[in-house]
Amino acid sequence: MPSPISDLTLIGHGEALSAVYIGAKHRHAPDVGADWIRDDAAFVEVRRQLEEYFAGGRREFDLPLAPRGTMFQLQVWKALLEIPYGETTSYGVIAAGLGHPNGSRAVGAANGRNPISIIVPCHRVIGAGGALVGYGGGLECKRTLLDLERQEEALFSVT
Repeated sequence: MPSPISDLTLIGHGEALSAVYIGAKHRHAPDVGADWIRDDAAFVEVRRQLEEYFAGGRREFDLPLAPRGTMFQLQVWKALLEIPYGETTSYGVIAAGLGHPNGSRAVGAANGRNPISIIVPCHRVIGAGGALVGYGGGLECKRTLLDLERQEEALFSVT
């Protein structure tokens, strides 16, 4: 799927989305197996919602998701869904919220393995000092997504 940041690769099982990878080949993307089926007509609703997001008309996604990961990764990815549109948080804040106050590196590792980028907003996690750190799609992509959300947030808050 084309997008303003890069082509996106959408992967799913049935109706559930299991991955959104930025770029042609993401470092954590599985190898395409012989049993995989390319279907450019699939994921109509996912595409619609992503297009609305990039156009500034969508702040939350309402899609069936099926990420695959460890129990801890799934907890981190669930916490990512709680980060409000246009806002950021740190790895340490997420770790503390999960009951692991010294687990910021583990949260960072889990965040980096998030298979459903953009929709599960791992781009909203920044370093403790406010620095943009680590993003599978590259820091420029992360900056673009954050700027998109902050710009839209500013437009909505003008009175």
